[in-house]
Amino acid sequence: MTLLPAPPAGSAAQQHAPTRAAATSPLWPAYAALNGVLGHLRVEESAEPGAGGPAAGWLRGADLVEDAAALDAFVDASERESTAAYGVGVRRDVAAGFALHRYAWPATALFSLPYFLVRRVPRLAPADVALHGDEGRVAVRVREFACLPDDPAVGAPGARPVASEEALRAELRGALSAHMAPVLEVFAPRMRRRARAMWGTATDELVEGLWYVGKLLGEERRARTEAELLLPGSTAPFSGGAAFRDIATGCGGRLPTRDRVTCCFFYTLRPDATCVTCPRTSDAERVAREGRPRPVEQDADAPV
Repeated sequence: MTLLPAPPAGSAAQQHAPTRAAATSPLWPAYAALNGVLGHLRVEESAEPGAGGPAAGWLRGADLVEDAAALDAFVDASERESTAAYGVGVRRDVAAGFALHRYAWPATALFSLPYFLVRRVPRLAPADVALHGDEGRVAVRVREFACLPDDPAVGAPGARPVASEEALRAELRGALSAHMAPVLEVFAPRMRRRARAMWGTATDELVEGLWYVGKLLGEERRARTEAELLLPGSTAPFSGGAAFRDIATGCGGRLPTRDRVTCCFFYTLRPDATCVTCPRTSDAERVAREGRPRPVEQDADAPV
């Protein structure tokens, strides 16, 4: 997919201090940890995400859902950027898929990382999330979250305790699907895909985003386990599951991988290139790539 590379560890871009509201929610430790490992994408909490609107460079999830012109402009920008980057014309449906990735990757991380790191799950409407593409900022407003009964934050405003770990996982699936459903609905005709394929895209964003950040945090194995617990199979409305598997690499080594539920169609820009988890990529090629850096455009699990 068409993505921007993260700067090297220790670079000035990675050391930025995130802009955020003075008051933060109990989910802030997870968002701060995410900021600590992503060099060019940062989360901030805001009482009014996207204040100032497009004139200030912001795009809210609600704008995509409620304003067809804003959605088309977002896809237009994706098409222009991809054409400039790769020097070939980009199919409109492919540009729409790239645009959805640009929104869905950070949006799913806003749900999955608090669950993964602090066992708290927010309820976020599309109006609670805004992107500033030029500056790599993601603004979020947390007004309600689920947590376990013994969580120290159980008495915080907006806290809603649930009975068990499995109940918390159900909260994550439910909260994320409620957020993504209207977004996927408006993107579907532009991507020329039906509901099952659209929810397959949501599955891939959730699983591969959690896996990617887990690797950056040094917790890849636990991230894979959590993803499999969240999506053990076709858990409606999500299509498919985490479905990790190991590939033998020789000398007793094992390489974790998975096959994406859906395709991003990057190969329509570069016929000889596929994402490393694309079903079109052979296991032998996946093993070969492990020993060398891979182009960011083939890193569909990475943020934009």
